[in-house]
Amino acid sequence: MEHWLQAYELVVNPYVLLVMVCSAAFGLFVGAVPGLTATMATALLVPVTFFMDPIPAIAAIATCTAMAIFAGDIPGALLRIPGTPASAAYVDEAYTLTRKGQAERALGTGLICSMLGGLFGSIVLATSAPALAEFALNFSTFEFFWLACLGLTCAVIISSESRVKGLVSLFLGLFISTIGMGVVTGFPRFTFGITDLMGGVSFIPAMIGMFAISEVLRFAVRTKPMPKVEQKPFGSLFAGIKGTLGRYKFNLLRGSIIGTVIGILPGAGGDIAAWVSYATSKRFSKEPEKFGTGHVEGLVDCSSANNAALGGTWIPAMVFGIPGDSITAIVIGVLYMKDMNPGPTVFIERPHMVNAVFLAFFLANLMMLPLGFLAIRLSRQILRIAHAALMPTILMFCIVGSFAINNTTFDVIIMLVLGVFAYIMEENGFPIAPVILGIVLGVMVEDNFITSMIKSEGSFLAFFERPIAGVLGVATFLVWTVPLATTLRRRMKASRSTT
Repeated sequence: MEHWLQAYELVVNPYVLLVMVCSAAFGLFVGAVPGLTATMATALLVPVTFFMDPIPAIAAIATCTAMAIFAGDIPGALLRIPGTPASAAYVDEAYTLTRKGQAERALGTGLICSMLGGLFGSIVLATSAPALAEFALNFSTFEFFWLACLGLTCAVIISSESRVKGLVSLFLGLFISTIGMGVVTGFPRFTFGITDLMGGVSFIPAMIGMFAISEVLRFAVRTKPMPKVEQKPFGSLFAGIKGTLGRYKFNLLRGSIIGTVIGILPGAGGDIAAWVSYATSKRFSKEPEKFGTGHVEGLVDCSSANNAALGGTWIPAMVFGIPGDSITAIVIGVLYMKDMNPGPTVFIERPHMVNAVFLAFFLANLMMLPLGFLAIRLSRQILRIAHAALMPTILMFCIVGSFAINNTTFDVIIMLVLGVFAYIMEENGFPIAPVILGIVLGVMVEDNFITSMIKSEGSFLAFFERPIAGVLGVATFLVWTVPLATTLRRRMKASRSTT
């Protein structure tokens, strides 16, 4: 108890609170600008932390990251442009709600569920860090391969219309992920002699192009006037939220658990957590036919998952110094810089400092409610802007966001080309989300498969020899084969009944 009181004194003081408010505002701004990710917000904040004590520095990063992940929902809901990769999984769902005049419901649900999911991840971080981090260390390349394969099945589940078209889109995404230098051979693949392609296709420009540029093109070729979005009083932001959470309370818990667990796994993070959570939500929903038509159920799962993953990623970072994602890789550097070397000994030597980090997480997520409310209130004015003036502004932000990733114009070209490609796909009924999923998980599947084959000297049985890998492998095959077998059985019964 003494250590918690010391931690409280470290966190709850005017200077630390001011730092958290400023970093929250910065995170909200960066997260809401397409292309400027939560990772970039954290990286830009690091030079400022050089002059801070350990607790204000860590609190600033935790607050900035949490706010940036939530803020990615705002342009996603209002403009169909994911502000951060973690928002890409459910951007169509949120934007459809906006087109139906329910932007307040989409953003209000996202805000509340992001806060509650973040609090859940913080509780797990504070109470179970050592035990859960030890479990995460049992994951090798074999387990990560099966985990990525399970993630790929999300493409079929999230395809609201044709599963065949969903698979085609997924394979296109997997193909895009193979462009660049080979993992083992180091030989360029599908680069066509273009030097810039040797590093592969950057995910952020691809995501911006396929979601945002396709929307700009759709507006440019439209012959009929854009339908007006119904405007409602802003006070309705939280209207009905109690009923929504009451109806989908299990979804909120499930999304938080999925986000935390996936966040603990090194290299996964909130992006994959959101995809898996959305697919799980649709798979076990009582109303799966409503997904893709502006259904709030998927938002409850995903919004809680991507913020819960934030607390999960800090568990291996704090306990073993292993980054859970790119953000915690930066955090580990800051911890070393502040003489809080991550590892089991920090829990013994500086328990009050560790508890202060936990309290900062709680406070950061609680601050999300008032500051997020203010951000939504300001951003909602976007709906009042004429599309003729809005679309060029969106295009400008897309160009700036794509260029800012690697400071190269080639990423802007990638964004434009994939934007045109996505427009053609959507006009022919092919979904975009599986393409993005394939790009995200393609590298993870290939890297872990090849590494595992090298370690096992070419033995496929090695993928089932480890207990966790065996369970994940069997689960993957069941997910792939059971629906197929069920479909075949139904067709056989139908053919017998007709004869």
